[in-house]
Amino acid sequence: MRRVVVAEYLSLDGVGEDPGRIGAFEHRGWIIPYYDDELARRMSDQLAGSDALLLGRTTYEGFVTVWPARSGDPIADRMNSLPKLVASTKLQEPLAWNARLISGDVADEVHRLKQRPGRNILIYGSGTLVHSLMRRDLIDVIQVMVIPVILGSGERFFKGGHDPTTMSLTDVQATASGVVTLTYQRAPSHGVLPRGREGTHGDWWLRRTDERARDSRDGEVS
Repeated sequence: MRRVVVAEYLSLDGVGEDPGRIGAFEHRGWIIPYYDDELARRMSDQLAGSDALLLGRTTYEGFVTVWPARSGDPIADRMNSLPKLVASTKLQEPLAWNARLISGDVADEVHRLKQRPGRNILIYGSGTLVHSLMRRDLIDVIQVMVIPVILGSGERFFKGGHDPTTMSLTDVQATASGVVTLTYQRAPSHGVLPRGREGTHGDWWLRRTDERARDSRDGEVS
């Protein structure tokens, strides 16, 4: 079964808005000083492991103004050659850049696509789309490239609107420029702590706080 893989650039304070040169955000392009050969290899691996891109309308409209004009390097050639699936209720066919609209319910269509043989379905950006798929439990892998910058403003990628979701850390890689790539896979069970494993996930400070509160109450004079 195919996997849906989300790949996102995030600042240290969780902002995911306009990491490249596209967009109106005042700090757009904040990944550029950190984009080196190591990060390029990461993106190349993401694309090589996928046979389709799944994009929201805003991300598609930004990408289609830039990527088709690029060619001659492996990343651009792979990005341009992949088929794109676009989730939008505003755009109309035909779409440029080897893209087609998803008709009907997006989550249902993604579920059907996952049942077919093939490589990963890769999502860049597309925050609204990602959150809607998370609510339907359709995201298999989240790969976060954490850029060592605190922006102080901008739209944060992970927002409310879905239940707590437990992910398992499967890989950590760092570049010389300080970018840390964290790869998470969907855990078998969901929630803040998996059932039967309470007290083993770094919650010692909660238990210690409870103990201190109990000791304090025991020492009170009534």
